[in-house]
Amino acid sequence: MVNIDPILYIGISQSFFAILLIATKKPFTIANRLMIAWLVFICVELIFALLNSRVIEMYAFPVVAFTYGPLLYLYVRFMTDPERKFNRLSLFHFIPFFVFFTVSVIFRNIPLLKDLRSFFEPDRFISLRIVYSTCFFLSVSIYSILAFVEIKRHQDYLKNIVSYTSGVITLNWLKILSISFYIAFLILFILGGLNMIGNFIPFDPYFVVFTFIALFSFVYSFYGINQPVIFGQEVKISGEEKKETEKYMKSGLKDKKADEYLELLVSVVETRKPFLDRDLSIQDLSDMTGIPRHHITQVLNEKHKKNFFTFINEYRVKEVIARFSDQKNNNFTILGIAYDSGFNSKTTFNSIFKNQTGMTPSEYREKATGIKE
Repeated sequence: MVNIDPILYIGISQSFFAILLIATKKPFTIANRLMIAWLVFICVELIFALLNSRVIEMYAFPVVAFTYGPLLYLYVRFMTDPERKFNRLSLFHFIPFFVFFTVSVIFRNIPLLKDLRSFFEPDRFISLRIVYSTCFFLSVSIYSILAFVEIKRHQDYLKNIVSYTSGVITLNWLKILSISFYIAFLILFILGGLNMIGNFIPFDPYFVVFTFIALFSFVYSFYGINQPVIFGQEVKISGEEKKETEKYMKSGLKDKKADEYLELLVSVVETRKPFLDRDLSIQDLSDMTGIPRHHITQVLNEKHKKNFFTFINEYRVKEVIARFSDQKNNNFTILGIAYDSGFNSKTTFNSIFKNQTGMTPSEYREKATGIKE
C-alpha cells in the first residue's frame, strides 16, 4: 500500500497557510470567507484521514467532500455578485453533509466503506452505501454544473457592458477550475467503480483522492488570493444591475427611437473611434452619446443582433485591416498594430480577427501586403 502520509502533511500545511493569507486579505468579502470555509474543510478532511489511519476511527466514511460542491457554487455566486447578501437559506445546500456526517459518526466503529471491493456485499448496510455514493455523485455533478452555468451567465453579461477581456473580471480560471473539479472527481468515481468490481487498479485509490485534494487546495487558493473583487467605476457587476438590464431589454423602446439610437451609436463609433480605448465600457459610450446604457444594450441586441463586445471589436478589426494597408505601418508588428487599434489581448485579437475574416492576422497581412511576420 502506498504511504499517503506525506501528501496529507503537505496538504494540511498548504491549506493552513492559505487560510491565514486569505484571512488577512482586504476587503474581506463573503466570497473570501467561503474560500476560507472550503480550505478549512479540506484541512479538516486531511487531518481526519491522518487520524483515521494512525490514531482512531473518526468516521465510517468520508463526508467532508459533500461541502465541496455547495461551497464552489456559493463562491462563484458571491464572486460574480459581490453585493449579494448571505442568507440562512444558503445553509440548505449543506443538508446532505449534516445528514451523512451524523450517520457516519453513529456508525464510526463499523467498517461500512473500508474496502471498496466489498461495496456490493449483501449485508444490512448495502442500501446505505448505495445511497451515500449516489448522493455524493449527484452533489458533485449538480453543483459543478451550477457553478459552470453561473460563470457562463456572468461572462455573457460582461459582453453586454465591456469591450475587452480580462481574467480579473471573466473568471476564466474559476470556470476551468470547476470543470477540472468535476472531471477529477469523475475519474475518481471510475477508479472507485473499477476497484469495486475487481482488483484492476495497481495502486491505492485513496492516494489519488488525497493527492487531488491537496493539489486542488493549492491551485484554488493561489488564484483565489490573487483574484480582486469584481467592481469598479467602469464596470459594476451586481445582481440588481443584471436584473435592471434584463428588465430594460424587455422595455417598450419604440422602433423609431431605437433606429435613431443605433444610427447615433454607429456615427459616434465611426467618427470619434472610441474603440481605440482598450478599456472601453458601455458606460463610456453612454457618456459620449447620451444614450442610457440599458438602451444601448437593447438596441445592439435587437437591432444590430450583436452584443457590445462584438460590436466594438468588429470596429477594431476594421481598424487593424486599415492600418495594414497603410505603408507607414509596415515596420510595426501585427500585435503592435492590434494594441494600437484597441485590443488588449493577443488571444482575443487572433480569435475575433479570424472569426470575422476567415484568416489569421498574419495570413491576411501577407495576402494583402506581401509582408510576412
